[in-house]
Amino acid sequence: MNGRIDYIKASPAGYKAFGGVYALLQESSLAKELIYLVYLRASQINGCAYCIDMHSRDLLKFGVAVEKLVLVPVWRDAGALFSVRERAALAWAETVTRVAETNVPAYDYESAVAEFNGTELADLTYAVSLMNVFNRLSIAFRTPPAASLKVANAASALGRRDE
Repeated sequence: MNGRIDYIKASPAGYKAFGGVYALLQESSLAKELIYLVYLRASQINGCAYCIDMHSRDLLKFGVAVEKLVLVPVWRDAGALFSVRERAALAWAETVTRVAETNVPAYDYESAVAEFNGTELADLTYAVSLMNVFNRLSIAFRTPPAASLKVANAASALGRRDE
C-alpha cells in the first residue's frame, strides 16, 4: 500500500467521465495500434510507470513486435519501422504532451493534417489528452504497475519483503 488514495474509488464519477472519452476513441476510425502507440509515447514522456507497463502489454497483445515496442522512445531514428502515419501521430503526441515547451508549432500541425483528416486529428488529440490525464492521476496517486505488483505478490508468497 502506498498510502495514497485510490482515485477510481474516491471519485467513480470522474473516472466514468474519462471512460466516456476512452469509449469514443475505441469507436473512432483510428487504428487501435496507433492509439495505443500514442498512449505509450505520452506515458513515456510523462514517466508514468503504470501506463507504460499497461500500454506496452496492450501493444504486445495487438501483435506489435517487441523490436518496434522498444524503439518507441527513439522512433525518429528507427527508419521504416514506423509508418509515415505512425510517425505523424507520435510527433503530434510529443508536441501536444509537451505543450508548455512547444506551444504546438505550425510545422507539427501541418505534418499532422497531412496525414489525418479533421475528425481523426481531433480524435488523436483526445487520445493524447486522455493519456496525459491518466498519467497525471496515476503518477499523483502512485498507482503501481502490474509488473511490480506481480513481483511483490510473488515475494509475499515466499515470505520475503523488499523495501
